[in-house]
Amino acid sequence: MKLPFTTNLSLDSLSERDRRTLLIGGVIAVLLLIFIIVQLDSSVSHAHKRIDKKREDLAWMRNAAPELAATGPIRSGAGESLLVIVDRSARESGLGSALAGSEPSGPGGLSVRLQKASFDTIIAWLARLSQQNGIRVESASIDNAGTPGLVNAAVVLHMD
Repeated sequence: MKLPFTTNLSLDSLSERDRRTLLIGGVIAVLLLIFIIVQLDSSVSHAHKRIDKKREDLAWMRNAAPELAATGPIRSGAGESLLVIVDRSARESGLGSALAGSEPSGPGGLSVRLQKASFDTIIAWLARLSQQNGIRVESASIDNAGTPGLVNAAVVLHMD
């Protein structure tokens, strides 16, 4: 049985202009495919490097934790108010531009708001506050700020 609609399309049946267009389109498609593959490979490689770095950091922290825990908190801000210690340490940690405000939160407490701050920097800052000043986190609310790695945070700190 013969189908009513059949085509025998070959390169020879195309005009010179159509062949050239087809060739250019094919080359562009191949180059685009190569570009996408290279970008994906680069992105995956970058992600693997970041993961390896985070694993190294975690291993270092696990090794250093017992030694730091044995020394206990070091109170460098003896006699200073919680507000002064928190503000100074935030600025020293590079979070000065992210500080959006702070207000008292009960006796010995301070509520701090940070906007578009690096998550890693916030965590390191909070760890330093705890280790160096004995300041603990009572509660924290952390939300994505729209950019990878940046967050908005509301943290309630308490000085023991």
